[in-house]
Amino acid sequence: MTSLLAAKQYIQNFIVKYEIYLLPLGKLLIALITLLMINSKIGYMARLDNMAIVLIVALMCSFMPMNFIIIVSAAFVVLHLYEVSLECAAVVLAIFLLMYLLYYRFSPKDTLVVVLTPLCFQFGIPYVIPLTMGLIGGPVSAVSVACGVAVQFVISYIADNAAAISGIAEEDMAAKFRYVIDGIINNKTMIVTIAAFAITVIIVYIIRRLAIDHAWVIATVSGAMINIMVLLLGDLILDATVSVPGAILGTVVSFGIVKIVEFFVFHVDYNRSESVQFEDDEYYYYVKAIPKISLAAPSKTVKKIHASKKRVR
Repeated sequence: MTSLLAAKQYIQNFIVKYEIYLLPLGKLLIALITLLMINSKIGYMARLDNMAIVLIVALMCSFMPMNFIIIVSAAFVVLHLYEVSLECAAVVLAIFLLMYLLYYRFSPKDTLVVVLTPLCFQFGIPYVIPLTMGLIGGPVSAVSVACGVAVQFVISYIADNAAAISGIAEEDMAAKFRYVIDGIINNKTMIVTIAAFAITVIIVYIIRRLAIDHAWVIATVSGAMINIMVLLLGDLILDATVSVPGAILGTVVSFGIVKIVEFFVFHVDYNRSESVQFEDDEYYYYVKAIPKISLAAPSKTVKKIHASKKRVR
């Protein structure tokens, strides 16, 4: 445990010391991976599906606010879909604008969640997002998580149905609009996933706020179980295409990742918890204090060596 605490302290000190360099590098990597993922899924516009363009845009994102990554990513998606059909691009643009207004109104600090959720879907660990946001975020984080889930399913739906959309006659604009809108709205798997993730965020947040020992562990386990239960119920009731083995395995892997997050964010010693009671003129206060587990900085001992002086006659 001592070695893990030492590694944790070293990593935290390293991040604080070199934050001015690590922050742009992190935004560069996130933007680069996001744009490459978009191009690999729906790279219909050849001019955007170019590594040089992606690198230039990612470098721009590294020096801009996090919201700029969302704007650029949405622009890439809309432009790629414009190559499929104008109607498809218009529908997706309207959906993106609505989601941007929702998350910017309720959870503007959760920009990273909207970007990371589709990426986690690609790596098969999307369930780490609602569990983590329930621990370090708040109830309104469910909005940003839901937006991230919607982005993933919208992109996947267009990628899977691009040929069918293109096959509709150019003159029948209403049919294209109806096909795209109905396909997105009636996506039962998306609805079930959004509900599961939102409920998980809220439940995890409520439990980890309770004044009980090991609240974070109980919240994480409860959130993982509730997430699986809601997905299974949605699969049974709405006949959604939810992969049950994938949901269970992904939740287990996500639980391990969340434990790493907990180690860095909320690592306390419940054996040394204390209850304190005091009062003032208006209130009585009952406080439970739980010390954080930290590694004391090693004390440095400086030993001075004085050279002996010889008398010269």
